[in-house]
Amino acid sequence: MIPRYQKILFTILLVGSLVMGAVLWRLRERAHERLVAGEDSAPTKAPEVAPAEPATLLVANDADGSLRPQVQSLPLPADPGARARAVLGRLLDLYAASGATHPVQGGASSVAQVFLVPIAAASARGVQNGEREPVTKPAESGAAESKSSLLAVVNLTTGFAASHPSGIEVETLTVMSICGTLHANLPHVTEVRFLVDGEQRPTLAGHVDLTRTYLATEAAPGEGARP
Repeated sequence: MIPRYQKILFTILLVGSLVMGAVLWRLRERAHERLVAGEDSAPTKAPEVAPAEPATLLVANDADGSLRPQVQSLPLPADPGARARAVLGRLLDLYAASGATHPVQGGASSVAQVFLVPIAAASARGVQNGEREPVTKPAESGAAESKSSLLAVVNLTTGFAASHPSGIEVETLTVMSICGTLHANLPHVTEVRFLVDGEQRPTLAGHVDLTRTYLATEAAPGEGARP
């Protein structure tokens, strides 16, 4: 037979547990109400999406070693550096897609940054010799001259370079398609340099020189153009 004091103790514990459960449930409800009220009172703002614009991509074709212009519609930011990265990202997405005419792994994430530097300022600062001080817009002084000649510094990822197919022609097609795409969409870009994870790299995949400055106009769009 259960002693009377144990029955009383059990009853007290049971009542205490029920009361504690009710209190916790009410606290939970109040916290949820405050959270919902905070969400409702917070001002909502639609995310800013860049409008879609036509962009000309200079797409490489390994079958005949050509660069062919291809117009695509994609969101292009107003900032020139971001715009350059967007068009190169779409270009590399084409190369990473199944059935690509120039198969290269990596896609848009292979372009870490694109910096645009006035060429006169780049020469003065030693950017073309590997010492970088990139800016994303032309200098205020001499704006007319700087806008007509910009150096694009394309910073690729190590993964892209490591997985890129090796060979003089395939590497040249990649480099020249990047240069041509930049010039087609930002005509003021006349020269291009390449970095890999922010550092100078001797070659892309063992053949094409990445220490030199490339003339973007060498890969100007033209039907069936060859680099």
